[in-house]
Amino acid sequence: MAARIKRPSIQRLLLAQLMVIGLITVIAIVADGLGGAVSALEGGAVAFLPNAFFAWRVFRHQGARHAKKIVNGFYQAEAGKFGLTAVLFTLVFIAVPPSNPAFFFGAYVVTLFAHWLGPWLLRRPLHT
Repeated sequence: MAARIKRPSIQRLLLAQLMVIGLITVIAIVADGLGGAVSALEGGAVAFLPNAFFAWRVFRHQGARHAKKIVNGFYQAEAGKFGLTAVLFTLVFIAVPPSNPAFFFGAYVVTLFAHWLGPWLLRRPLHT
């Protein structure tokens, strides 16, 4: 019987991004009030939603028999992430422009930088 390959658990990484968004929103509400908090939430959402979409799409297939599907899924997930990011930026700046662009872009960038925690958050615990 073949050993089943365990998919990486990305919940901790997505949760870390949500915590970063929450922290920046709290900082924004203290520093700039409700307008800054809404701007921070918008920036965090523009970063988080495409990343969540990518994670959902890219880990659908696993195993050596599905190598071609894995590669195609990766490219489709990346294209979808890029398209969703462009749509969300457009939507935010047309429908609900941020009142504080510094908090909007700050939350966007810091939420993206949470991926640097990925290797630490995704590592599997040692079972010795």
